[in-house]
Amino acid sequence: MKTKIKTIYLLISLLFSFSLAADEVVKIGDVEMASEKKSVAFEQVKKKLGKWEGTMIQGLNGTVINVSYEFALTSGGNTITETLIEDGVQMLTTYSDDDGDLVIRHYCGLGTEPVFEVESISEDTMIFKLDRSKVDLHAEHESFVTGMKWVMNNNDSITFQNTVMLDGSPTTNIAEIKRVY
Repeated sequence: MKTKIKTIYLLISLLFSFSLAADEVVKIGDVEMASEKKSVAFEQVKKKLGKWEGTMIQGLNGTVINVSYEFALTSGGNTITETLIEDGVQMLTTYSDDDGDLVIRHYCGLGTEPVFEVESISEDTMIFKLDRSKVDLHAEHESFVTGMKWVMNNNDSITFQNTVMLDGSPTTNIAEIKRVY
């Protein structure tokens, strides 16, 4: 009987501690950080937290390259950073909400910084398109990513597709990646 009571007490304590952690306020010194409710799209990106590795087929010429993507929750839980490495070139993408809408900023190895918005979202798929209201990129003289699509095949496998404007012509790259951790 004492073991049952101890087990019940332990479970209640764990549940209470988890509920406190879920409502924990993030502070820097004595200043509380904002903790607004996140968009459905932001919560969808959170499913990718961790490191992913695999290969990408470049649409331009069929070359297969190694890729890795690492997603981390930063800024007191308000931003997700994606550090990606494609064939040894490191890039950065950030995901954060602005007035309830997910904003995606990509700092590209092509030297451009496209900004994306959510075009569509479902339980397992997210499609991002270039947000023309926030960028002024021109295919005639700039190369840049024009769109991205993430498909969660399962908790440990993703198919990623991006469309890139290269020298005025679109090309699509496809990566198959697996969760490392």
